[in-house]
Amino acid sequence: MKHFIRFVIGSALLAGTFAGLGWLYIVSYEPNRSTFPVRGIDVSHHQKDIDWRKVAADDVDFAFIKASEGGDHRDTRFAVNWKEAQAVGLKVGAYHFFTFCRSGSDQAKNFLDALGPDKGSLPAALDLEFGGNCNVTPEPSAIRAEIDSFLEPVERHTGKPVVLYVTPEFWEAYHHVLPKRPLWVRSLFRQPHQQEWSVWQYHNSGSVDGIVGRVDLNAVRDLGALSAGS
Repeated sequence: MKHFIRFVIGSALLAGTFAGLGWLYIVSYEPNRSTFPVRGIDVSHHQKDIDWRKVAADDVDFAFIKASEGGDHRDTRFAVNWKEAQAVGLKVGAYHFFTFCRSGSDQAKNFLDALGPDKGSLPAALDLEFGGNCNVTPEPSAIRAEIDSFLEPVERHTGKPVVLYVTPEFWEAYHHVLPKRPLWVRSLFRQPHQQEWSVWQYHNSGSVDGIVGRVDLNAVRDLGALSAGS
């Protein structure tokens, strides 16, 4: 019986050690800085008040800022985040959360109305994912048609190709019909398997000075090329 108790205690301690190491790996994870030296964040109203001066001082170079969602929702923090992030010298791009229950053209109008005349220094981005979306799964041909109807007016206005943000689930379902655009890939704690990507969201619970709570962290291959819209 004593041997069994020792075995149980030892197993529990070993499991706790592995769990602790796993947690430490996740919390501290970041790509190799010599390979991917440029770091950025993406934010919305969920981050609440942001001290952008502290953010910029914490080795953050760029920010994608949520502007809108669907056909009529606007992010309540977009205007202030947009203004203050640019004021401290960050490169900025606006993003739109794409829903399956409104037409792409309606969503493009909502996004452009929120964006206004200031196009930002980075391309606009389109957030494509199942999480938090309408409870439908469109046919591939239908989703492609609606994405195209979003891209055309937005790219005409901004003069740059829109960056497509994709989660693993969305990529698996629709990668074969997505238009060729710069890719922003969500691949937490490991490098994306896609051969061609421009932005890599590597953490969804990172920590940055100036933001209370967690924030998404991103790396880029070439920020200059992205800024130029290539």
